Amino acid sequence: MLKRFPHYKQMDMMDCGATCLRIIFKYYGQQVSIHRIRKLCQTTKNGVNLLGISEAAEKLGFRTYGVKLSLEQLNQIELPAILHWNQNHFVVLYKIRRGKYYISDPASGLVTYTEKEFAKNWFSTKELHEGLSLLLSPGPDFYQIDEEEPDLKLGWSKMFTYFYKYRKLFIQLILGMVLGTLLSLIAPFLTQSVVDIGINTKNISFINLILIAQLMLFVGSTAVSFIRSWIMLHISTRVNISILTDLLIKIMKLPMNFFDLKTHGDIMQRMSDQQRIESFLTGSTLNTLFSLVNMLIFGSLLIVYNGTIFMVFLIATALYTLWILAFMKYRRELDHKRFKIASENQTYMVEMIQSMQDIKLNNAQKQKRWGWEALQAKLFKFKVESLALSQYQSVGSMAINQAKGILITYISAKAVIDGDITLGGMMAIQYIVGMVSNPVESLLGFMQSYQDAKISLERLNEIYETEEEEDFRKDYLTKLPEDRTIELRNLTFRYYGAGNEPVFSKLNLSFPSGRTTAIVGASGSGKTTILKLLLRYYNPEEGEILVGGKRLDQIDFSLWRDSCGSVLQENFVYADTIERNIAINDEFPNEEKVQNAVHIANMEEFIQDEPFGLATKIGTAGKGISQGQRQRLMIARAVYKDPAFIFLDEATNSLDANNEKQIVEKLDRFFDQRTVIVVAHRLSTVRNADNIIVLEKGEVVEQGTHSELTAKKGKYYELVKNQLELGN
Repeated sequence: MLKRFPHYKQMDMMDCGATCLRIIFKYYGQQVSIHRIRKLCQTTKNGVNLLGISEAAEKLGFRTYGVKLSLEQLNQIELPAILHWNQNHFVVLYKIRRGKYYISDPASGLVTYTEKEFAKNWFSTKELHEGLSLLLSPGPDFYQIDEEEPDLKLGWSKMFTYFYKYRKLFIQLILGMVLGTLLSLIAPFLTQSVVDIGINTKNISFINLILIAQLMLFVGSTAVSFIRSWIMLHISTRVNISILTDLLIKIMKLPMNFFDLKTHGDIMQRMSDQQRIESFLTGSTLNTLFSLVNMLIFGSLLIVYNGTIFMVFLIATALYTLWILAFMKYRRELDHKRFKIASENQTYMVEMIQSMQDIKLNNAQKQKRWGWEALQAKLFKFKVESLALSQYQSVGSMAINQAKGILITYISAKAVIDGDITLGGMMAIQYIVGMVSNPVESLLGFMQSYQDAKISLERLNEIYETEEEEDFRKDYLTKLPEDRTIELRNLTFRYYGAGNEPVFSKLNLSFPSGRTTAIVGASGSGKTTILKLLLRYYNPEEGEILVGGKRLDQIDFSLWRDSCGSVLQENFVYADTIERNIAINDEFPNEEKVQNAVHIANMEEFIQDEPFGLATKIGTAGKGISQGQRQRLMIARAVYKDPAFIFLDEATNSLDANNEKQIVEKLDRFFDQRTVIVVAHRLSTVRNADNIIVLEKGEVVEQGTHSELTAKKGKYYELVKNQLELGN
């Protein structure tokens, strides 16, 4: 009897998204309460969107991918999946068979639709024959969601969970291996029959029959090998994508300061490490299993033919194994050295390519090339060491194998002369020895692959064991306080690193709700650091940051960052369209919001001059843009979010006076009822602020309005007097 697909009824009208997720958890064998899912989905009185469902699913161990699909594409995805239904509902699609679509609908139960009925409910519009879907598959942490403190470490048990869903394919692989072994097992008997019967009796018909049998065996074993290769490709590709996806999910959950401590090359080398693990699990492990079966079968056959030859083979194999194992420690040391050099090389190359314009401007081509050549010299030295180790290992193992082969040939030839075995038997023994020797070499190759994979796993665990910025056990606030005042109380912070002095000590500041506060001061006074602390790049060493009286670390990370618009000095321009660069967090940008952002950032003329308007590609994949255009793009990105809080760090310092004047005027209107913090040196940006704070070496030395501070003729006056043209 077929197992019925699980189903739950939704509790109320707005519970369909959370209930769909609960249904899928049940399908994969996990019980999760609707209250927990509802909270993680951030379900409101207006319901939940696909993004909220996706975020909840990922927090509970799923990998998710939101896509628009056609009916043809829908037939190729892994089910079950969550579908956006009738533009106002969510359902679970769990099966497609013979033009029928099987749905688990939280509102009405298990329902079956024809293709026409299904399309009518699922397609976004009549014009576009596509519908929204959320694809889900369990990640390695999925089966630990009920544990209070799940083990973040990536162990072998977790790695094998990636293969669980392909267990049927693995059964097919094992059957293929057994069939391949049986076909190989027949070969020595056929060889012996050709020599002992066909040649001795001069029966050419019998020889022809045996040769036809050998040809059929070859065709059969080749077909089995081809099928195995296709199955392996299917499994390894999907597993590789899953492992890499989970690694990216983990990296994206890490605190921002993690990326201050690791180089590009270091992280990228760790990402390539997962390929060694995947290769070991999909290739070496299965091949070794196959080899062990071969070794047991052909080893037993060798004992039947000649016990003395088997003992020689066993002793030689033991020596061969010990010789290979003796080099394992040195291989490990070399692998650590390889990782370090490869990481340095990759980081250097990325930096060199990214900074090529600066290199040429400063005529530093030769120096940078010499730096790269020095790294290549280190890499060459490593390769020499690696080759030397490999050669020492190969010479010893080849000597043992050669001695074994000569000794076995002598013993079997003598046995033929003494009449103990036939000539055909000797040829069969040679074939069997070859079949037993291959698994031994494969087993030792497996041990080396295991060592490589183990080292890679240790390096990956440096990422997996790093604490995520959001503690899943903590109940975060999912709604911002009504009061949007930001306060810094007794704040102490120092950058990571031994001997670093605190940037602030016991700093107290207040940024009133709905007002604009400017921070000015000399370089190094801590202005940008305040913004980064507010954006949760870093955590304070002591003290607290309050938003409306609530601690900032109690507010949900996604909620806070959705509520903040920022223009920082290191904001990134993506290799994408202008529109996608403005609306980077929306899969489908809101046209009205984009136009409003473009207007406030004064980008209309810039966009009109482009051949494809908002669809023009910029960044590394398209048109290069000026610093002023880049800054306006960042302002548009911040405005598009329509945030409650705005943080600007020298947001207009690259703009010409005309553009700056227009943008500042538009921003002043946009700032109404928002809590705004502006870091700037230029008077035009800060003079209209409700309060100006003057920092010096991490301390507040003055604060007040522009007119109050200029009248004092203190630090603020000194900072802006050249712009005021007041002289002394």
